[in-house]
Amino acid sequence: MTDYERLSQRLKLMAHPERLRMLDILRRSPECVCHLEALMDRPQPYISQQVRLLHRAGVLRSEKRGQNTFYRVADPEMLAWLDQVLGPVPEEEREIHHLLPDCVCPKCQREEVRLYA
Repeated sequence: MTDYERLSQRLKLMAHPERLRMLDILRRSPECVCHLEALMDRPQPYISQQVRLLHRAGVLRSEKRGQNTFYRVADPEMLAWLDQVLGPVPEEEREIHHLLPDCVCPKCQREEVRLYA
């Protein structure tokens, strides 16, 4: 594959508005599919399809935690592009997990228990 083909494939990934939004979320903190579903207000099959495309392209890395798989942008080149296109993520917004009432992921459930205990 030529550099032009590789670059074109990367640009196509970023040209989709919902994938770009997902990349913005995942560059801030790792999230599971159910959290992305609640955060983006999209159905699970749609989220899974977008995650699969980004994962296959080598942009996302996955980490299994119990029964959930968490995804994160792990490609340094893509992170640099996102910083150029969307601006850098402020330090205070890194690794923040937003609690979502419709999300059943373990991160939200643990935080809810801690908040209300």
